[in-house]
Amino acid sequence: MKIKSVQVHAIRIPLFRPFIVAYATYYEMPSIIVRVETDNGLVGFGESVPDQHVTGETWESTYALLVHNLIPAIIGENPFDIERIHDLLNQCVYQAPAAKAAIDIACYDLMGKAAGQPVYQLLGGKYHPILSLPYVLSILAPETMAEEAKQAVASGFDSVKIKVGADLSTDVQRIRAVRKAVGPTVKLRVDANQGWVNRTNSLLALGQVEDCQIDWMEQPVLADDLEALADIRRQTTIPIMVDEGLLGPSEMREVIAKKAADKVNIKLMKCGGIYPASKLVHQAEMAGMECQIGSMPESSVGSAAGAHLSIAKKNIISNELAGPFIFSKDVGNLTCQGNQIILSDKPGLGIEVDEAVLAELTVMSEKIH
Repeated sequence: MKIKSVQVHAIRIPLFRPFIVAYATYYEMPSIIVRVETDNGLVGFGESVPDQHVTGETWESTYALLVHNLIPAIIGENPFDIERIHDLLNQCVYQAPAAKAAIDIACYDLMGKAAGQPVYQLLGGKYHPILSLPYVLSILAPETMAEEAKQAVASGFDSVKIKVGADLSTDVQRIRAVRKAVGPTVKLRVDANQGWVNRTNSLLALGQVEDCQIDWMEQPVLADDLEALADIRRQTTIPIMVDEGLLGPSEMREVIAKKAADKVNIKLMKCGGIYPASKLVHQAEMAGMECQIGSMPESSVGSAAGAHLSIAKKNIISNELAGPFIFSKDVGNLTCQGNQIILSDKPGLGIEVDEAVLAELTVMSEKIH
């Protein structure tokens, strides 16, 4: 089985409402879908959702890199030769993990289809019986977030993740308001997306919410300040999770060496796909750190890839693959019942891509042979 051709679709996915985090507000999500065809007629799909604030990649640069550099390098390769494919991609360009993730995910979709197995069976089988999602709250007024969290819990969610990082004093109000609204038993996670900037701000805020029973605090400081993250971890009782500060194995080694985090947030778009993400999970497990699989967020294609990895690995204890559930239109059909992702047992990623919707959302497209 050899890769014969790849169709690249640069798309913009509409949202039900704006998605607001510390460093940006998204009114639609720019994404790139790749459709990879093999010489024996199989078709696999992959996705790249670059974020210039996290990996330094833009939607436009990722499209150009895929079309002109990365895809030409893997035409004629066997999707099962995933170690070789990643080496070829790494020889083409340094970093650019979101671009590489699109090819990696498509290869796993093809491997699963060729083997007649869902992707999770290629990753160790199904360890977790179910995949539960947290309800993710964008940055809004404290009372608005509290009311939305209360409604989410009433609808069946047992964990809530809130975005903060816009203003320190208001962030404290946000956290306290949401905890009061949902009661003491609902799991509460807080993500500043680097918005608290430094250790002084972070320790000031955390000191005011230590009684709020927070499961973990995610990335309070700037991504490249692992020293500050380690210092914060030593001075708070709230578990610390690293996100933007962790891309690949070199950052993971530094996180471990500095004892900078209790938990790690691994995203396929930050590390280059399923194959390198699996390596990070094993690194974290050796260091005694639990993992979360996050998202940028992605459509059903990228989210399904993250879900297969999440359900297969014991050390992945949470995920935030909420992308398909915040989009008003999606190219795939990853489904959810209540707060649970329902993974198909069909071969590959197990989703159907609606090529009519894909064509409708496409802004740029090119086929590479």
